[in-house]
Amino acid sequence: MARTDDGHDAGGRPPVHFEGLPDGGVRVHRAGRLATIGATALAAAAIAVTGCTAASAAPAPFAKSAAAAVPAAKAATTSVTATAAYTAPKRNLAPGMKGADVKALQERLSSLKYYPGTIDGEFGGNTQAALWAFQEINGVKVTGIVDAATKKALVHPRTYKSPSYTGKRATRIEVDQALEVLVLFDNNKIRLISHVSSGGGYYYDCGSYGCAQAVTPNGTYNTTVYMPGWVTVPLGAMYNPVFFISTVFAIHGDTYVPVGPASHGCVRVPMDIAAFFHTLVKTPGTQVHVYGKPQWEK
Repeated sequence: MARTDDGHDAGGRPPVHFEGLPDGGVRVHRAGRLATIGATALAAAAIAVTGCTAASAAPAPFAKSAAAAVPAAKAATTSVTATAAYTAPKRNLAPGMKGADVKALQERLSSLKYYPGTIDGEFGGNTQAALWAFQEINGVKVTGIVDAATKKALVHPRTYKSPSYTGKRATRIEVDQALEVLVLFDNNKIRLISHVSSGGGYYYDCGSYGCAQAVTPNGTYNTTVYMPGWVTVPLGAMYNPVFFISTVFAIHGDTYVPVGPASHGCVRVPMDIAAFFHTLVKTPGTQVHVYGKPQWEK
């Protein structure tokens, strides 16, 4: 399986587009035809049509999470702000650096519900991914470096504003494709903010089903199934996937989660987040709301 980052149409066939339905089902648009399927129907065939991504190596599996009811939303907008004061570092901080100022950065990001990994004063990949998400939400150029603009934002962080939509629940997952972030709410309180990489918009070869476009479908869905460990699909493998459209589209770990959209359609999260993300959500039944204009359309 190859990762395709360009916009080539490998076979000249029209793309597949998906539209979420309020009941968690999906309306499929392809080659001018329209069909509606339930969220759990035709799972095997659907994987072959779209699939998601690829990775390597296979860690030990994790236990499945239990199903549970999800309460109705009480608020349209939820925010998170830091209660403790933060002093910006004197130097710019970048991956590979170490020190008390890096540890303070990690603590700041963690207090704002980003995941910087172990708070150890070492600026590694998890801290960089958390900083990407922070920069995305705060409208700062996404560099993964604590520069002057980022320092200012860390002192006065911007609030993530949850969009209004029909059927919104208090416990939910929101994926903003315009920003490339995922926000997990627990009873209308932000529990986790993560950088993601969603569908890259390119065309890819999906075998006997022809060619499809790498699109993450906007809409409102529900988690359907969690599968532990590495799960192999026609396009490769995904780590600890939490599916939200049948067993086609998932939020899952990957060894490659770049700044921009690059997946075949799934929502990639950093591996360390994927290691515990499934324990934070109930599957099946947690609402997943995907929205925003994908970056590749801009």
